[in-house]
Amino acid sequence: MAENQKAQAKTEQAKGKVKETAGRAVGNERVEAEGRMEQARGDARQAKEKAKDVFRH
Repeated sequence: MAENQKAQAKTEQAKGKVKETAGRAVGNERVEAEGRMEQARGDARQAKEKAKDVFRH
């Protein structure tokens, strides 16, 4: 299950980066902000999973 969560975190980060870049390219601030938010969610999920790994071992 943890691997699934880690993969989901990476996916969110990648999708967020693409969205942010696309928003910046077309000048759409809303899409750019959504991309940054997705990246932040992915970062938070990844940090949570790393913390769980530390306490698990």
